[in-house]
Amino acid sequence: MSHRCQLTGKKNNVANSVSFSVRRTKRVQKVNLLKKRLFLPSRKRWVTMKISTNALRSIKKMGIEEFLKKTGVSF
Repeated sequence: MSHRCQLTGKKNNVANSVSFSVRRTKRVQKVNLLKKRLFLPSRKRWVTMKISTNALRSIKKMGIEEFLKKTGVSF
């Protein structure tokens, strides 16, 4: 499976590693993803998703239903 958050769409970023001699080589900055089981009260079921830690913080703050409504994701 790809390194992409299923709720926010965050994905890997390509950047340069810069050495002391200022040589630049490509590297990948990966997204901080977690595989979480979330309970959807409206559907009365559990859903397993790969979400970013940023999305998890937003879910804890707002609640799952409001966050899904805000991002436009439907289940």
